[in-house]
Amino acid sequence: MKISNFILFIICLPSFSLAQTTDSVNIKRTLNEININAIRADYTTPVAYTNLSKTEIEKSNLGQDLPFLISLSPSIVTTSDAGAGIGYTGFRIRGTDPSRINVTINGIPINDSESQGVWWVNMPDFASSLENIQIQRGVGTSTNGAAAFGASINLKTMNINNDAYVETNNSIGSFNTLKNNIKFGSGVISDKFTFDARLSKIISNGYIDRASSDLKSLYLQGTYFNKTSILKGIIFSGNERTYQAWNGVPLQYLDTNRTFNSYTYENEVDNYFQTHYQLHYKRNLNLNTNLNVAGHFTHGEGYYEQEKLDQNLSNYSLSDIIFENDTITSTNLIRRKWLNNDFWGITYSINHKQERINLILGGAYNRYSGQHYGNIIWSEFASDSHYNHEYYRNISTKFNNNIFIKSDYRASRKTSVFIDLQLRNIDYKFNGNDIDGNLDGQNVELEFFNPKFGITHKVDKHQAFYGSYSVANKEPNRSDYVESSPNSRPLHETLYDTEIGYKYKNKRLMFNANLYYMDYDNQLIKTGEINDVGYFTSKNVKKSFRRGIELEAAYLISSRIHISGNLTLSENKLDILRQFIDNWDTGIQNEIVHQNTDLAFSPKIIWATNVNFKLNNNTDINFNSKYVGEQFIDNTSSTERMLNDYLINNLQINYSIKNPVFKIAKISLLINNIFNNEYISNAWLYRFISNHSDPRENDHYVTKGSDNIYNMAGYFPQAKRNYLFGLTLGF
Repeated sequence: MKISNFILFIICLPSFSLAQTTDSVNIKRTLNEININAIRADYTTPVAYTNLSKTEIEKSNLGQDLPFLISLSPSIVTTSDAGAGIGYTGFRIRGTDPSRINVTINGIPINDSESQGVWWVNMPDFASSLENIQIQRGVGTSTNGAAAFGASINLKTMNINNDAYVETNNSIGSFNTLKNNIKFGSGVISDKFTFDARLSKIISNGYIDRASSDLKSLYLQGTYFNKTSILKGIIFSGNERTYQAWNGVPLQYLDTNRTFNSYTYENEVDNYFQTHYQLHYKRNLNLNTNLNVAGHFTHGEGYYEQEKLDQNLSNYSLSDIIFENDTITSTNLIRRKWLNNDFWGITYSINHKQERINLILGGAYNRYSGQHYGNIIWSEFASDSHYNHEYYRNISTKFNNNIFIKSDYRASRKTSVFIDLQLRNIDYKFNGNDIDGNLDGQNVELEFFNPKFGITHKVDKHQAFYGSYSVANKEPNRSDYVESSPNSRPLHETLYDTEIGYKYKNKRLMFNANLYYMDYDNQLIKTGEINDVGYFTSKNVKKSFRRGIELEAAYLISSRIHISGNLTLSENKLDILRQFIDNWDTGIQNEIVHQNTDLAFSPKIIWATNVNFKLNNNTDINFNSKYVGEQFIDNTSSTERMLNDYLINNLQINYSIKNPVFKIAKISLLINNIFNNEYISNAWLYRFISNHSDPRENDHYVTKGSDNIYNMAGYFPQAKRNYLFGLTLGF
């Protein structure tokens, strides 16, 4: 029997028993909003996770993107292209890059189906509409959408507000940063309806030169509910226009001109618009069983514009130009690379609880359609002032179907057994690589089985132990497929994740310890090797691992002083790395073999602390620190290609103004990097050999290493001391 049929048979069994329950049960309890328990962990789930409440999110939400709002969580390292936390931002968890971190909003997948990343710049000020966040580290529990290959994040939007309200949040700060939003809601109308909305605008010049952001967003929510069911419609939309700062800063400029931006063309911008539609329905079938169904649709459209100098016409599907009796084979031009995509599908779950078992059947069916194309909108030698030449088009569709069953069985009064079985199917169709377009009609079909097992044992009401073993499989991303041929196409990756943990909590102290071992088979990394199509795609590395310990603690010293912190100590290794380096003299690649090297962007130590001091009933002060250890920017463990460790400290003061007019009146002052440290959080690298000429004369991004190999690299400095001042008023 095929494994898919076997799993489907198991999954159907609880459905048959649920269908026999009666409808005559008198249901009196209130519905618990949109149900996302199907993909979330709770106290008895044997995984490492962190919950952030609405209060915790709001406290530091003065305009920076969501990665910076969760930056104090365990094992997280954040970065910002513009240097100030607004615009293009991102994070890694346990060294895992964003394309391997599953993100959902109310259980709906958010990761781009092809690149598998999440672009927070497309959802400006989304944190202002969140109720809570759960971050699961490791494989975690089964979720919808992209594979959780190191972490998953679930965002839950706002609950029903019983009372009508109007609230505005405004911030002003360094780099001409300005945030304005207004939120309002109707409260409950006729015991059946509510309506909520938010409008936001954020602008910032950025720390890096010309790295400006102009961000707009809206959030709309309407809800109908009765004693047994709830129907909620949600629309949220974002429009971003950011000046590009993707090249970073050359190494030699970091001491003298650390805000340097190589882009100088006035319209070198990224311009993208995206709207999400969600419709959620939940019904309590009886006291023990509820049904959840959601439909979703996302449309995104936009481009980034670039000035390109001395471009070969043949690379743009153009013939040579005869100009004043001369044959022109290259020209200066301006191009736009477009993405126009649609993503839609359904998610579903049936949750059934009995005395000793919590059973969840869930899944999703999603379809993505994307059009990638490029236009030349201006050419130096074009006679038409309205020039618009399309030089490539890549059309793709991707079907992603997953189904899972989870069982949390209380084997005894103190011991629970967790089983989670997921089947995931992928059908990806695409044609042509972006320039050549000579590999049409390609198709990839994959089927993954992802089992997870665990046990939790409660020692007493304060402490518990847990352990779990999970398997996750992940497909390569768009560029790995499009920029390869069937002969050079990489294989999928597999992760075997073991987690062992201890939890303790009483009225004043919380302590968690988690040991993890993430063993990879065929992990995809950049080796520098050029494939048979001429691209630098990711290659499978047979053996690699991440292992470490995560410690969390919080202690209530008194009613006024609360301290918390976390520490991650880890080792992140590759067994054997075959690195390929371009040789500009010979036109071939040189191979260098490395053994037992560190994985890139995986610091061995990360820690964070926070001290909260409640000065009086109106004033509280937060002082937090974040330390990130040394990181290598490639996989060779060379100290010449390494980011130094850094420690940053932030101070925030919140003051509530008691007055007879406003229900909420609060002012906040946030001082980021209060001790004015210089640090770098990210970089990119390209290595090559050139003995016949020295490229440093014409390219400031190039330096020469002690091994006589040239390094072309860009670094991303983060802002020194900067300020944000906020004012919140609400009725």
